[in-house]
Formats: sequence, C-alpha cells, structure tokens
Amino acid sequence: MDAIAELTAEQGYEATKIGDIVKRAGVARKTLYDNFEGKEEVFLAAFDAGVEEALQRVEAGCAGAEDEWEARLLAGLAAFLAYVAEQPALARMCMIEALSATPAATERYENALQRFVDLTGENVPHYKELPDTIEETLVGGVAWIVYQQIRRDEAAKAEELLPELSEFMLAPFEGAAKAQK
Repeated sequence: MDAIAELTAEQGYEATKIGDIVKRAGVARKTLYDNFEGKEEVFLAAFDAGVEEALQRVEAGCAGAEDEWEARLLAGLAAFLAYVAEQPALARMCMIEALSATPAATERYENALQRFVDLTGENVPHYKELPDTIEETLVGGVAWIVYQQIRRDEAAKAEELLPELSEFMLAPFEGAAKAQK
C-alpha cells in the first residue's frame, strides 16, 4: 500500500501500473493478486488506511486537549496538519488523486470529508447565529488550503498553516459568541 501511495504521488493514478506497484513494493505479482483484485483495490485499501490513521490522530488530539472546545479544535487541526507533513505521499493520494482515480475513490473521499465534518461538529459549540453548514464550510476550507499546499509539493510544510487555519476555524464561533452577549 505504501508503494501505491508513493507511485500515485509521483505519477498519478492512471499512469501507475500493477508492474510498477509490485516492483516498488518488492513483491511478486502473484502475492499482490493473492491479497487484492487489482490496482483499484490496492488504492482503496491504502486510502482507507490513510484516512483511518488521520482520523485517529485527530480524535486523539481532540481527546488529549483541555476541556475547552477551542483547545480540542486546535489540537485536532494540529494533528491533521502534522499527519499531512509526515505522510506527504499518502496525503497526496488521499486528497488529490482520490478525486479523479475512480468513482469508488471519489465516494470514499466524500465519505472521509463527512467524517471530518461530523468530528468537527462534535467538538465545537453550536450557535443559532451560525449557518447549519458551518462545519462543512470549515472542513471544506481547510481541505482546500491543504489541497493547494500538497499540489505545490509543500505537504512537508503543512504545519506552517496552523496559525492561519486556526484563525479561520475559530473566527465564526468567536463572532457568534460575541453576538450573543
């Protein structure tokens, strides 16, 4: 699975062939086919593993933070950015290549985004002054900025986005809290 992440990051999903994967992974073609039906199944398994790891890190960051929602939100955001920085090939595969690889990959990407939206909703206050789509808006905005960072081949610098993205994530809630006073 590491091999497909690296290869799709380097040359894209379409250009990646089974022969490339087995060569990079150092396994026999038969071994690959004993475990997976083909390239798409390897890709989806790597995608799923990457998303699960990212979500686990974000959840752990949130759980390890203080009881204040701001601390939980920022800890989760920091954990996500650290994961992107540590796993640039996997981040590229999950956030860029998945969008055009296959319909199943696109669906998995959308489901993964929804899981991040749900996790955000569990860790922020809810104000009537904010739109019902605030969590989707914020997660989508963060995803877009990180997507751009990865496309510029600067995933390793993802953690440098923390101050800007923290302000972006906190501002709507801080504004709504002030409006209630």
